[in-house]
Amino acid sequence: MNLKEFAKKLELSQTTVSRALSGYPEVKQSTRERVITAAREFGYRPNTSALGLATGRVGAVGIVLQGGGEFGPHSSEFMGGLGGRLQQEEIDILVSTVDTQEAELATYRRLAASKRVDAVVLHSPFRDDPRIALLTALDLPFIVHGRTESEGHFGWLDIDNFGAVRQSTGHLLDLGHRRIALLNGFSGRIFAMHRQSGYEAAHADRGIQSDPALAAHGEFTDEAGFRLMRDLLDGSDKPTAVVAGSMMTALGAMRAIRIAGMRIGDDISLIAHDDVFPYISPDNLIPSLSTTRSSIRAAGARIGEMVLELLQGSPPETLREVWAVELVIRNSTGRAPFT
Repeated sequence: MNLKEFAKKLELSQTTVSRALSGYPEVKQSTRERVITAAREFGYRPNTSALGLATGRVGAVGIVLQGGGEFGPHSSEFMGGLGGRLQQEEIDILVSTVDTQEAELATYRRLAASKRVDAVVLHSPFRDDPRIALLTALDLPFIVHGRTESEGHFGWLDIDNFGAVRQSTGHLLDLGHRRIALLNGFSGRIFAMHRQSGYEAAHADRGIQSDPALAAHGEFTDEAGFRLMRDLLDGSDKPTAVVAGSMMTALGAMRAIRIAGMRIGDDISLIAHDDVFPYISPDNLIPSLSTTRSSIRAAGARIGEMVLELLQGSPPETLREVWAVELVIRNSTGRAPFT
């Protein structure tokens, strides 16, 4: 049964049927329920091309990845969640890869002009992000993965990066540690700024001055974690504890700590942020790793849901969420040496 035949059976227009199945808010709830019930009864599934003609949508969401640093387990997990949710509505993801911010901005202009996507997902925002102003000017719907201080009417989802690092750093301070390293993401990214602020706030809460020399920035990779940790351990005044920005960073840091002949949990404590990778369990590491925990795959799925809500007419300002982060204490943290 095609759309024309299905609409005729219900004595409705093809446009009304398509909009009802797509969740458009202007369709009466009673009509939407009638269409959905009939679709289940007759086993009707809309043809994507016909649906696009009726609704003006193309059935795709875009995402632009910039540089090699944005390819890896974090992006894979996020895309898994995002794609899984969108595929439930038969919506595809169009992925573009670029090398520079200028190329990324040009890609958004091209996507808007070609009308190949209904919306885009913007990720890793800056404090004042030029991409937001451009997408707004292009009238291209978007949801941000993360927060920004840029003005505008747009939805976003973020975890409480400030609270996560404040909590983990505070726990280490309460264990007597005074030299706590922070292996953070790239400076300029707002999530990294929030984490730095949380780190400083935890010290300030206890009347302790943090040492800027102990804050290091880089990619969330094993190699970057190893190099950053090695450099910190090569100094004359070594840290006694570490807050790592990701599980991948923590793996590299653990390697550097062991090469330096130190015992994790005894000589040096370690807490990492866990994005909940299916192939790295903090419980199975030796020692088991204390973490702040929030699933990046779940975030991807929720952002997919937010994109759908946006396309169905929800005001962008109603699509803003901050997810709390859980601190899980395991065996990689202990009291500071000599305390």
